[in-house]
Amino acid sequence: MTNAALRFAALLGSASAIVLASPALAAGVPAGTLIENTASATYSTGGPSQTIDSNTVTFQVAELLDVAVASQDAGALPVASSSVLTFSVTNSGNGTEPFVLTADPAIAGNDFDVTIDSLAIDTNGNGVYDAGIDTLLANGGTSANLDPDQSITVFVLFSSPSGITDGDTSQVRLLAEAETGTGTPGTTFAGAGDSGVDAVVGSTGADDDDLGSLIASVATVSLVKSAAIVDPFGGNQPVPGAIVTFTITATVAGTGSVSDLLVTDVIPASTSYATGTLELDSAALTDAADADIGEASAAGIAVDLGTVAAGTTHTVTFQVAID
Repeated sequence: MTNAALRFAALLGSASAIVLASPALAAGVPAGTLIENTASATYSTGGPSQTIDSNTVTFQVAELLDVAVASQDAGALPVASSSVLTFSVTNSGNGTEPFVLTADPAIAGNDFDVTIDSLAIDTNGNGVYDAGIDTLLANGGTSANLDPDQSITVFVLFSSPSGITDGDTSQVRLLAEAETGTGTPGTTFAGAGDSGVDAVVGSTGADDDDLGSLIASVATVSLVKSAAIVDPFGGNQPVPGAIVTFTITATVAGTGSVSDLLVTDVIPASTSYATGTLELDSAALTDAADADIGEASAAGIAVDLGTVAAGTTHTVTFQVAID
């Protein structure tokens, strides 16, 4: 290898090392970054080696306009009188950019369309809508500037219509569009990027959207109570001394769930509660007001089932003796 080839290989090796040492950015080189390059040549005319430089070529990196939107809900949310859908919006471009945010509830195939009340930005970053804390934004409003790779959580606040049927489904689309502009990838907005560089539409078209899903959840609770009697003579007559086993069956039907479900019963007059007989789904509960969900006394029984999903049945039993 000639001396010139060796020098060139060394230069290439140095350049490669520099490239490998630079961390890769998900959004690419930041918009407005100045890129300069100067070539050089060495030569000899029989005397000492001489070096000359070319003119320097300089340009600034253009701003790439890209965005990503994704629903953050695990599945279809049960519809209540009002509710919240959650999305993330990420600036996947390489410049600072605000985004126009629009929620559309009129999606083809919906069984019902909700009413969009407002959007909100997750101000405290906890991922949960906090009324009075998170920043409200009109539907079609514009976010604050997002840095490259920065994500925000956007809440879509909506109200559901009356008259929907259990199991009906609906979707809401959240669209984010770069405020600078959208269009076919490669579309250029001259001088509209960071530091006055050109802004170029990226592969997303500078807009993106995702769907949040809803399901009409109408859960209902039914209670059925029965009594089985065993008298002192082995029969089933309600005579003094007979033991009565009461069974209360709580069934939650429909979809979604109910909350704060509390089953109570009063000990009938002329009977006495049989201590230690309270059970839930054949498992014993203590009579005392302690860590388990049951409580019983001479006055009555109470079992706090809490949140119960539709399609669930629970059975409470207890005994009394006829006085």
